[in-house]
Amino acid sequence: MDVAHQRGGREDLSVMTAMWGIQVALCTFSMLSLSSGGDVKPRSCGEVRQAYHALEYSIADVPHQEISADPLRICAPQGTTCCTAEMEDKLGLLSRHTFEDLMESSSHNMRTSFFSKHRKFDEFFLELLNNTERSFSTMFQRTYGLFYRKNSEVFQELFRELKRYYTGGNVNMDEMFNDFWARLLERMFQMLHSQYRFSEDYLECLNKYSEQLRPFGDTPMKLKPRVTKALIAARTFVQGLMVGREVASRVTKVNLPPACSRALTKMLFCPYCSGLPGLRPCNNYCLNVMRGCLANQADLDTEWNLFLDAMLLVADRLVGPENIQQILQPIDIKISDAIMNMQEKNFELRNKVFQLCGQPNLAAGRVRSSRSVFDSNPRYRPAASRARPTSAAGTSLEHLRIVWRNMQHSIKNIKKKLSESKRFWSKLPDEICSGGNRTEPDEEGCWNSHARGRYFPEVVREGLTNQLHNPEVELDITRPNSFIRQQIMALRVMTNKLKSAYNGNDIYFQDSSDEGSGSSSGNGCAADGCIPTPTETLPPAGSEAPVVRADRSDERAAAPAGRSAAHGPAPLLLLITTGLPLLVACSPPVPRSLWR
Repeated sequence: MDVAHQRGGREDLSVMTAMWGIQVALCTFSMLSLSSGGDVKPRSCGEVRQAYHALEYSIADVPHQEISADPLRICAPQGTTCCTAEMEDKLGLLSRHTFEDLMESSSHNMRTSFFSKHRKFDEFFLELLNNTERSFSTMFQRTYGLFYRKNSEVFQELFRELKRYYTGGNVNMDEMFNDFWARLLERMFQMLHSQYRFSEDYLECLNKYSEQLRPFGDTPMKLKPRVTKALIAARTFVQGLMVGREVASRVTKVNLPPACSRALTKMLFCPYCSGLPGLRPCNNYCLNVMRGCLANQADLDTEWNLFLDAMLLVADRLVGPENIQQILQPIDIKISDAIMNMQEKNFELRNKVFQLCGQPNLAAGRVRSSRSVFDSNPRYRPAASRARPTSAAGTSLEHLRIVWRNMQHSIKNIKKKLSESKRFWSKLPDEICSGGNRTEPDEEGCWNSHARGRYFPEVVREGLTNQLHNPEVELDITRPNSFIRQQIMALRVMTNKLKSAYNGNDIYFQDSSDEGSGSSSGNGCAADGCIPTPTETLPPAGSEAPVVRADRSDERAAAPAGRSAAHGPAPLLLLITTGLPLLVACSPPVPRSLWR
């Protein structure tokens, strides 16, 4: 009984061994048949032909049936393909255009906001200056008559310099206001004492003691810093809108490095070559490609956010109690009050000047006179100065108030847009990959860089240094894009200027690569608080590389590892690809992470 049982066991083992041998032989035969392509008929490329034609390319470029994939450099599925080398080149070029269009459309709203708001604010501030000058002229013409007509160039020069400063002229506001009050003092003193003859030396002496004499009271001391701070805020804010617009426009047009071009072609159009033209990339696969292609742009984000924060600070200045509209609108009343102050103190002022500078000579044929400078009003009352014109100037000022109310709404709007633009560049890959049904969830039904299936690699973080282990885009992380670095410098200089403007100071600079040198105009920090003026030393002019196209690394250096042999052993690759289901069936389980 035991012998029979042992004999039966041996027979069962022999049968199982024989069956396993037959199974291994069948598996081996099946895989060898697939590798040799003995009875496998080439698949039709009809679907690819239709999709390729939809891209507005000639259908004659596409083979009717699969051909050898050996000539392809990027989209090289194992064994056969529906793409020719000419098709691959065209699809590669199309992938670059597609990426450029994505960059253009993704940044369109932000760039449009910068452009439209820059134009609107610039037009308003210029209109405000022009209307203020017209109102000033109307009021002084009516009030001071002959005196204003004879000395109008003094006031016209003041507004010319204010407008020149606002439009970017290198005007020192301290010197400009000092010159204005000095010229006005000379003209008024001579008009009030027209019976005397004053030499150039005498007038110089008069101005030498003007700070001690204070002929215009406190008005010069109070008006200069307020006008300066208001104009600094307005001018710098408009300049900031222009810089933001220019940087955004330039960064969206940076040339792609070759490694990115290959990765884009592989992601967007290599499914065509595999006979899967309608297959969209896996979302995580798209993120790795885009974070690699936009690595340098992501490094702009830190300086971009600091720039936007500074823009928001200055925007608060534009709607605060010391905004430019509130400062410029009553400038005619302030200067008129200063003139009246000098007239009322005329007797005391004359005696002090004569003591300090000596008794002037009487003009030939003239007698002493105490005639007022105002030929129409012998005695000007300060209350009358506050009666606003009811002519066209008054109407234009009312229109300006309406425009200003609209501008306040625009400032709220632009502040919202600026806040929404934070982290724009680091979030751009996510925006591109998640928008417009461009990708599929990371499941079995998406393009994973070589076939339909899941995408297993980890998603890398944003920024150039994090691309060291990006499986899709191989970049030289030691070579940042020099053009992007220049835009970072432009933002840094503008941020320094905005922060100084918030504190009521101005930084004069020639261009975005110059150090923030030059004198500051204004009088220190605003009353409602300061933020520290940046102390970071910018590199001297010329130290930054000139504007060049985006860096292009060597084609061979940028090629993925293990791809140097573009035409590897096709039979073995075909065996690995097409025999995969049989290998899985005939072999012990393998971790899925090995099959990417």
